[in-house]
Amino acid sequence: MPLSKNLLSNVILIAAFSVATITSVGVASAQVRVMSPSAEIEARSVTERHLKNIRQLTFGGDNAEAYFSFDGKLLSFQKRNKEWEVPCDQIYVMDIEKAAGNPTYTPPMVSTGLGRTTCAYFMPDDKHVLYASTHEGNVECPPDPEPRADHKYVWPLYNTFNIYVADMQGNIVKKLTDRVGYDAEATLSPQGDKIVFTSDRSGDLELWTMDVDGGNLKQITTDLGYDGGAFFSADGKRLVYRSSRPKTDSAIAEYKSLLAQGLVTPTEMEIYTCNVNGTNIRQVTHLGKANWAPYFHPTNGKIIFASNHHSQRGYDFQLYMVDENGNGLEQITTESIFNAFAVFSADGKQLVWSSNRNNGGTRETNVFIADFD
Repeated sequence: MPLSKNLLSNVILIAAFSVATITSVGVASAQVRVMSPSAEIEARSVTERHLKNIRQLTFGGDNAEAYFSFDGKLLSFQKRNKEWEVPCDQIYVMDIEKAAGNPTYTPPMVSTGLGRTTCAYFMPDDKHVLYASTHEGNVECPPDPEPRADHKYVWPLYNTFNIYVADMQGNIVKKLTDRVGYDAEATLSPQGDKIVFTSDRSGDLELWTMDVDGGNLKQITTDLGYDGGAFFSADGKRLVYRSSRPKTDSAIAEYKSLLAQGLVTPTEMEIYTCNVNGTNIRQVTHLGKANWAPYFHPTNGKIIFASNHHSQRGYDFQLYMVDENGNGLEQITTESIFNAFAVFSADGKQLVWSSNRNNGGTRETNVFIADFD
């Protein structure tokens, strides 16, 4: 998120693919009713009390980072599916009404189909999308990192990621960043005037903002560590993001060594907020393990995010909500061992997220939508 945000689809591989079935991790069983292949899917546990009218929007492959259009009728998302001959993440746009419960619906691709993409976000006119891609560096899918002798899980920070704007026919109409280095994880303010993204242009993985034309670049964070996956508040005045903060000499040395190799470990992250100009940085969570993919609720002053802090195995990711002051932690999902990339509609009445529930014991991760209360 991306898969990420940012390359967070790699987290899906760890989170969703490490076990073959939901029951192997002992989570509560769901009440699942499949009326027909095209009917609405009811996948609701009594413990998922905030989620009603759950509907599946994608069917097959790895689908993640679905974000609402400004009019709330469309979703941009990233997908890879060998059956579609899409070996690494590409950007698609779906019509929510047409997609809901319909496995025969085929959304159009709006990226080039080359390289690897991440983090597509609608521009204010709902006729263009913002996303990052490696296609100008190499038209092939970039390689995954080699297995490490220490067995640590790492994300690659491809230095060919740049940020683009494309129309609904897949034509790139604007290149917003143009450098060798990591520029990705871009999202847009609800006011449509400012973009936040993650970049290594200052020597560390920091948050930056820019105007929608790519100008007026400003560095927002400065502390050592990975700052990424940022989203604006509904009023556009604050940011919520994930961050790693190495503290010990050994942790700092490891972080710098990996960064020099174009790698980062995503296993220890907490949720932070700050003003859009970088002031008033606050750590929201102190849970340990990986807390990421945060998003502001537009009206109730809470933040939703994915976390495995409760898990003994590491790959059981569930959605949680917490007050902005870090109090009132509440678990939102219980079904399957991967739930993440949660975002609210502009009125806060709908939630979209990625989950490997209802995948028949396969390794598929799909996009779901539910009424939220």
